Amino acid sequence: MKNRSWAFLAGGLLVALLLAGVVSNYASSHPDGLDSSLLKGCTVDAEDNIVGGSCPAQQAKDHELADSPLADYAVRGVRNSFVSTGLSGVLGVLVTFAVGAGVFWLLRRRGGTPTDADAATPTGDATPAEDDAATPRATTTS
Repeated sequence: MKNRSWAFLAGGLLVALLLAGVVSNYASSHPDGLDSSLLKGCTVDAEDNIVGGSCPAQQAKDHELADSPLADYAVRGVRNSFVSTGLSGVLGVLVTFAVGAGVFWLLRRRGGTPTDADAATPTGDATPAEDDAATPRATTTS
């Protein structure tokens, strides 16, 4: 890979890490479109807890991975919420980058061997018309 490509890749990774580690802490804590539509018909308090009414959000259950180490955009065991959210974002970026790099590495390794069709492809300065003219053809007469 060229130096320019490595610099672009490293720069993109650095920007992603900064956004995930710092800027993610300033994201809105208000419910997004899906969450707010599920709350229609319910009365909620300042902390978005349902205090009355009837809505689909009352049927919500915890996700199966709610007890995982990175649940709810935080790292379990880290008491500072700013650090916990930032660390969760950084870990997510690094895992995503590692998986993506691994997939691209495997695809590159798999597609790097020439096939018989590639070996039969003419190379050199001959144009396709010249190459066709040099190939003997069977002629049929009627």
